[in-house]
Amino acid sequence: MNFSRPGAIDLSALKQPAARPTPAATGGGGSYVVDIDESTFQSGALEASMSYVVVLGLWSSRSPQSGAFNETLATVIDSYAGQIVLARVDVDTSPQIAQALGVQGVPYVAGLVKGQPVPLFQGTVDETEMRRYFDELVRIAAENGLTGRAQPVGAAPAVGEEPEEPEDPRFVPAEEAFMASDFDTAVAEYEKLRVQYPADVEVAERLARVKWLSRTKGADLQAARAAAADRPDDIEAQMLVADLDISGGHVEDAFERLIGLVRTTAGDERELVRERLLELFTVVGIADPVVMTARRALATALF
Repeated sequence: MNFSRPGAIDLSALKQPAARPTPAATGGGGSYVVDIDESTFQSGALEASMSYVVVLGLWSSRSPQSGAFNETLATVIDSYAGQIVLARVDVDTSPQIAQALGVQGVPYVAGLVKGQPVPLFQGTVDETEMRRYFDELVRIAAENGLTGRAQPVGAAPAVGEEPEEPEDPRFVPAEEAFMASDFDTAVAEYEKLRVQYPADVEVAERLARVKWLSRTKGADLQAARAAAADRPDDIEAQMLVADLDISGGHVEDAFERLIGLVRTTAGDERELVRERLLELFTVVGIADPVVMTARRALATALF
C-alpha cells in the first residue's frame, strides 16, 4: 500500500451546488455514515474531508455482496467514533463519481484527506484488513494536520442530557455558510477570526481551505489549462490552474508552476504568487513531505 500521499485523481468535475447528504439509517443510536450522490458529493465528501477523514464506499444496489459489505464497513467506521465518516455511493445512481475515481468494480473504498483521494482497496476484505487500512489512513491524515472528529448522524441525547455543543462555537457562522456554498460569507467570517486570533493555526487553516474552494468552485480544468497556456504571463490564470491541480491531487505540479512564477516575476506580482503558495501549503498540510520540499524550493527562488 502506498499511503505516502493522496492519489492524483481529478475530482473537480464533481463539484456541484452544495446539498445536504442523506443520513444513513442508524436505528436511533447515531452513526458516522451518510449516503451521498453527485449533488451532495461536494458537501458530504469533499468539503467534509477538510475537517475530518472521509471514506468513500462505492457499492451497487444490484450487487448481492454489497449489502453485507456495507454493514461491515459501517460497523468498522462507527468504531472510530468520528475520526472517520463513511460516505456511501450507489454507483448505479451516481456513475460520475465512479468514473472520476476510475472504479472498475465494486465494492470500492477510497479515503479523502483534505479533498485529496487516497485509493484503499477494491473488493471485499475482512474487518481486520479494513482496520489496517483505516488505521494507516488516520495516521497519514494526522501527519497532514487533519485531526478533527465528526458528530454522529441521527444520535439522540440520553434522557436528561443536553445535546453536545459544537467543538468550537467560533466557527459556527463560517461553517454554516461554507456548507451552504456561501463562500464569500465564510471567507469574511474567517477573516474576522484571523484578526481576533492572529496566532491561531486552525483559523488560518480553515481560512485557506475556504478561499481555495471558493476559487475553484465551478471552474473548468480544461478551459483553465488552455487559458494558462495561451497567456503564460497572466498570473491569475496560472494561479487558477495551480488551485485546480491541488483539487485533482497534482500537488507537485501546482507547486512547481507557482515557484516558476516566483522566479520570473517581481514586486507586487511576485508577492501575490508567494502568498498563494503559502496558502496552498496550508491547504495541503505543512507536514506533507511535498510541502517541505516546495518550501525549500521557494526559499531558493526568493533569495
